[in-house]
Amino acid sequence: MPVSEGSRFLLLQARPEQDARTREAASMAAATGLGDRLEVLSVDVDRLPAGLFDRYAGVITGGSPYSVSDPEDTKSPGQRLAESQLTWVANEALERDAPVFFTCFGIGLLTLALGGTVDRTHPEPVSPADDRLTEAGRTDPIAGALPDRFFALTGHKESAPTVPPGATLLATNDVSPVQLYRVGNVLASQFHPEPTTQEFVERATTYSRYGYFEEHELGTLAEAILRAEVTEPRKLLQGFVQRYG
Repeated sequence: MPVSEGSRFLLLQARPEQDARTREAASMAAATGLGDRLEVLSVDVDRLPAGLFDRYAGVITGGSPYSVSDPEDTKSPGQRLAESQLTWVANEALERDAPVFFTCFGIGLLTLALGGTVDRTHPEPVSPADDRLTEAGRTDPIAGALPDRFFALTGHKESAPTVPPGATLLATNDVSPVQLYRVGNVLASQFHPEPTTQEFVERATTYSRYGYFEEHELGTLAEAILRAEVTEPRKLLQGFVQRYG
C-alpha cells in the first residue's frame, strides 16, 4: 500500500549532537520511505507547532542520550524541555488515540504517562538483540509483519521492567522484557527500528564516551554489530507509515 503523496509525518528528535541528529533524520527518512515528506523538529530546542495532530498523518520520536531515570538535578534545560514536550505528545496521543510511534527515549516517557515504571534493572548492551514476538504481536496489524524471532539494535541504560497499564506487549527478549507494545494507535519500541548496522556503528562511535560501554570495547562491538543481519525492524516503520499515511 503506497503512502499518499500528500501524507506528511513528523520526526521529533532529542539529540543534542548535530552529527547524530542529522544521521538519525536521514536514517528515519530512508527507513520509512518518506524521504522529504518526513519533517523534523528538535524537541530539546524547538517548541512543538500548534495543531500538531491535525498537521501530520503521524508522528515518530527518535532516540536520545537522555534517560528519563536520570537524577532530576542532573538534567539539562534541553533534556527538561524534551521530556516536557514528549510527555505532552504522549498524553495527547493517548487521549486522541492518535498515531504516534515512540522509540528509545520516547518509550520511557510514554511508559510513565501510562502509569508504568522505568528503571535501570534491565540495562541493555549495545548490540543486536534477539527479540521474539508475543502471541499478540503475531496478530498485530503492524508487528505481525515481523517473523517470530528477529534481531533489533539496542543499547540503553534504562527500560520498563514490566509492560505499563493498558498496553499490550508485542515483542520481548531475555535481557529487557518490554521491547515493543501498543496502546490503540500508539506504538512504542525499546529498540531502534530505523538504523542499518553501519549506521548503528556510526551512532555508537558518537556515543562511545557516554557510558554505554567502555571506550576500548568499540571495535569489538562494531564487529559484532556488522556481522548481524538486522533487516526486520524497519518493517515496523514502513507498516506504520502505510497504515496511517
